[in-house]
Amino acid sequence: MQLTVLVFAVWIFIFFYACVDGYPNGKVRQACTSMIPCHGGSPQLLPEHTITANGTEFKPGDSIEVHLSGPDFEGFFIQARDAEHLDSPAVGSFKLVDRRLSQLLTCGRTKNSAVSHTSKAKKKYVKVYWIAPGDAPKRVQFLATIVKNYRTYWVKIPGPIVSQRLAPFPTTTVHATSEAISTSCPVSSLSKPFNASGCGIIKFCIRNPSRCDPESASCFFLSFKHEKSSVFIEMSGPSEGYLAFAFSYDQWMGGDDAYLCINEDHHVHVSTAYLKGRSPPVLDSENALEDVSWRLADGILQCSFRRSIHLPAHKGRFNLNASYYIFLADGETSQGGRMYKHSRQPLVTNGMYNVAGLPQDIGGSRSPRLIKAHGALMFVAWITTVSIGVIVARFFKPLWSHSFLFGKEMWFQVHRMLMLTTVMLTSISFVLPFIYRGGWSQQAGFHPYLGSTVMALTIFQALMAGFRPSRHAPRRQLFNWFHWSTGTIARILAVVTMFLGMDLPALDLPDPWDTYTMIGFVAWHVGIDVLLEIHSYCLIRKAEVIEDDRVQILQSLTTAEAEGRLFKQIVLSIYVCGNVVFLIAFLTAINQI
Repeated sequence: MQLTVLVFAVWIFIFFYACVDGYPNGKVRQACTSMIPCHGGSPQLLPEHTITANGTEFKPGDSIEVHLSGPDFEGFFIQARDAEHLDSPAVGSFKLVDRRLSQLLTCGRTKNSAVSHTSKAKKKYVKVYWIAPGDAPKRVQFLATIVKNYRTYWVKIPGPIVSQRLAPFPTTTVHATSEAISTSCPVSSLSKPFNASGCGIIKFCIRNPSRCDPESASCFFLSFKHEKSSVFIEMSGPSEGYLAFAFSYDQWMGGDDAYLCINEDHHVHVSTAYLKGRSPPVLDSENALEDVSWRLADGILQCSFRRSIHLPAHKGRFNLNASYYIFLADGETSQGGRMYKHSRQPLVTNGMYNVAGLPQDIGGSRSPRLIKAHGALMFVAWITTVSIGVIVARFFKPLWSHSFLFGKEMWFQVHRMLMLTTVMLTSISFVLPFIYRGGWSQQAGFHPYLGSTVMALTIFQALMAGFRPSRHAPRRQLFNWFHWSTGTIARILAVVTMFLGMDLPALDLPDPWDTYTMIGFVAWHVGIDVLLEIHSYCLIRKAEVIEDDRVQILQSLTTAEAEGRLFKQIVLSIYVCGNVVFLIAFLTAINQI
């Protein structure tokens, strides 16, 4: 018995050349050379599971039924290899029977040359078909790695050997060795966070916010260091899911060369991928990266790796001696490492850069310029021009009724100028998202619907003002009510629309700062409005004399209002300054994203 255990242990050591990652979702993309899960500890010696085949001979094109069975297990990995050279690449391809339990993986240049699990669900039996290739070796052996749980697993369990017809059956000899091959992972752990030293001097760096420290909990950091024929890359950011960056020929997602650091159950997997449109990234089964390291601590995910400048043998990998737009994104993953769509807009550089060229230290933007302009113009229109225009028309008509500008009363000219500016800014801003999206956005919730309603009310309000009846016309009172109600509804909907738009992925102002600031603006406007209403009421009361339960007007409202001229002018000045402060705050936030 002891001899059997010793022989089996020696057999395992012979074929353990490198370690690969084992993951609950079966995406063991580095399991093509070796079949050791990076779970720590050592593999079990005596297997509990068996591999069987329904035949012993094959010819090119034949299909052989392969069975894996035994006590409950969570994960598995099956390959067929040259029986005389078990360290050689996988041979042939597989066909699935149950896609709920198993999935195909591509190892090296051989498509569908391995089979793995799809989840951690317990299973006792797996059935697949192996398709013999035209260039198959004379003898092929099936191998399997089985994971019972995180700490209990068997590696390269030997299965049956099948031979090409007329080929002599092998007589195999196990050669003993006293050298123990390491089962540690080829991915090392980073001992400390990255730093920004050398950015713009020897490294090309992208930081968000600009000039942030990658050791801080809010800094997204990406650096490239040109070293002879390769580039050493560092990526860091506040994420417990995944970080990813991509090279692109434009500022739109699709057709891009992507690199991902994915947290799968507190183990970070670094992989290359290809982006097709807005679909999830297509992860490569063959990794082109070297010197991979990672660190996951205090909510910050960091990974580093080396990549050759030219990778002609790897489809989808761009040459790094050219200029590209660079995307940097983050998002969440499920417990098994499944990636979810990033909840906010990726950081995108404002221009095309060659990361292997002149070192620079740049930033980027998480919001497209057209969307930034859309938000900025809307803030200018509905925080300043329309608000000030309404205050002037409502409370300054008596004060400025005897002052004229270009032949018209000053209050009316100021009001009309501000409202026409609002219409112009809103109209320009309204078309910008359609230009950016190329049509209607289906992913912006209620924001575009409310925005379209505000635009319609704005145009209607301007047209209605153009047909305003004369001051003493019978329909003037009806016009006044329609004009006031339409404007009030438009302003309320505009504020609601801005509340919704601030948190959309395309803009996504800092939260909850944006919400509190907008609430502050609404409270500021309502407070000033109420203050001026109270002031007007006090002036009216001052102009009244109560005598014998009758109210007698001793002086006109115009005269009474004139007495409060100084107070109203001071309040208006303070109100305008306050609105400008809120506007600057929002414009600054837009500029920084």
